[in-house]
Amino acid sequence: MKKIRAAVVGYGNIGKFTIEALEASKDFEIAGVVRRNGADNKPAELAQYDVVKDITELKDVDVAILATPTRSCQEYAEKILAMGINTVDSFDIHTSIIDYRRALMSVCKEHGTVAVIAAGWDPGSDSVVRTLMQSLAPKGLSYTNFGPGRSMGHSVCVRSKEGVKDALSMTIPVGEGIHRRMVYVELEEGADLEKVTAAIKADPYFANDETHVFQVPSVDDLNDVGHGVNLVRKGVSGKTHNQMIEFNMKINNPALTAQVLVNVARASMRQQPGCYTMVEIPVIDYLDGEREDLIAHLV
Repeated sequence: MKKIRAAVVGYGNIGKFTIEALEASKDFEIAGVVRRNGADNKPAELAQYDVVKDITELKDVDVAILATPTRSCQEYAEKILAMGINTVDSFDIHTSIIDYRRALMSVCKEHGTVAVIAAGWDPGSDSVVRTLMQSLAPKGLSYTNFGPGRSMGHSVCVRSKEGVKDALSMTIPVGEGIHRRMVYVELEEGADLEKVTAAIKADPYFANDETHVFQVPSVDDLNDVGHGVNLVRKGVSGKTHNQMIEFNMKINNPALTAQVLVNVARASMRQQPGCYTMVEIPVIDYLDGEREDLIAHLV
């Protein structure tokens, strides 16, 4: 059976773990890696792969896994989808997902391609769990409690602020879906902590949460990529009250994000042209294997 040829666009934390997840997946082969510097200072672990500056330099790519910052996803996706290549990404600004989906939908329809967006673990796999939980108790309340752990998207956002050399954003659950953001910044020489703090708190990533910013001499001394989530649904099944459903996990953040991206890359090859979120795709499509074999094992 022909393997799915996947290109990895970006080679930061998520990109590195995506390579590992692809190497562990029997139905994929790596078409190449796209980096800003191309093959310059090529990491030893990529020695066997084509490393280029632009995806146009790679051959026979079926799907591009965008291991890029959220705010650059749309630019990359629109270009690559127009080339006839599927895309998947872990876009994580919850309030912008609908607009992003609409923007890519027209590109996908025009070029006969598939995009799966917001496909990390939250939004992403947690979204699928929330959907199932709500179906089991249609009336009620759901709470998503993150952490304590490092938020990759929030940390990337802080590092983009003027005057910030490095940053770590920790998410601390307060309860009932409310979170505190503890942000640790290593500043460039001469940077003003008050100005940096104001820029962070004004950003949509942080504007709706209690946020505290601290200057530290070394972010690397604090860094830990662990994270977690507690999902709770309390509600009503039919007319029966007090149904309580709970889901917990503790994870390595980039490793799980990378695994989800590989799963949705596989699923993208099984969908009709269009732009999808994970809740719109049959969960069985995320798995490698024959459908009847999977049903016999899982049902």
